[in-house]
Amino acid sequence: MIRVGIVGGAGYAAGELIRLLVNHPEAKIVFVNSTSNAGNPVTDIHEGLYGDCDLTFTDSLPLDKIDCLFICSGHGQSRVFMESHKIPDNLKIVDFSQDYRLMSDSNDFIYGLPELNRQATSKAKYVANPGCFATCIQLGLLPLAKQSMLAGDIVVNAITGSTGAGVKPAATTHFSWRNDNLSIYKPFVHQHLPEIIQSLTQLQGDFHSEVDFIPFRGDFPRGIFASTLVKSQADIEELYGIYTDYYAESPFVHVVKKNIDLKQVINTNKCLIHLEKHNDRLLIISCIDNLLKGASGTAVHNMNLMFNLDETMGLRLKPSAF
Repeated sequence: MIRVGIVGGAGYAAGELIRLLVNHPEAKIVFVNSTSNAGNPVTDIHEGLYGDCDLTFTDSLPLDKIDCLFICSGHGQSRVFMESHKIPDNLKIVDFSQDYRLMSDSNDFIYGLPELNRQATSKAKYVANPGCFATCIQLGLLPLAKQSMLAGDIVVNAITGSTGAGVKPAATTHFSWRNDNLSIYKPFVHQHLPEIIQSLTQLQGDFHSEVDFIPFRGDFPRGIFASTLVKSQADIEELYGIYTDYYAESPFVHVVKKNIDLKQVINTNKCLIHLEKHNDRLLIISCIDNLLKGASGTAVHNMNLMFNLDETMGLRLKPSAF
């Protein structure tokens, strides 16, 4: 049994993580840390867990009592945590922030996108969970990068639900603003771009193309739907063969010849990919649930790999609370 601790347990992704772990046959949650909610039942925040979870938030950190720690704190806080705490030698860590996603000699984190770094993750002590937009977009492009088929600029338009902005209220997350509304934010400079480029370069060493990424805020709670446009001379059947071969051993990625929609992946750990070809233009459509495949589902997937479990364990999901 894997003894688990969670830091930053009050957010949306942490709520989904708890939901997955309380139903995981090989995991036991030892503590859920949240300083601002210490002493309160976890169900006070994550109300969808009534009847499934009797844990109480704590401000303590008994790191020596666990085997795996999930850090669900905000960006910048994970690095502070790692530098300010004595980490037991045998403790494995999965970090949700962007702090360690870019590979560096200064840290020991593996970039934890299973469909890219499955073998490295299975041997890792520390794993940096990918970003949600980055996961959806990369899964649409990795098979082409593997074949060194990315030439010319890449144009991505992707829309995310309001939970992608986190649980803390902001001007662009209030219902009255978000409902029946659509907006663009951080065009060309979104923080997930560097990790996308890092992964594409890992597979295609000569990759130097621009990735023009335009993120949209959607008026729905969860999910990411991405359309990616690249140039390709290959015919559509060859491309479907390349994608099918690449994801043959990936249980959560499905290449679909029929057009796809966002509702097909909500509350699941799946990514669906659909391809369309128009002359030399290839349209890649990919979609995920941002809180599951884009966050907590992949984190549990990574934990399974790190502890040599069946990688699908605990990820055949019940419906979410929202």
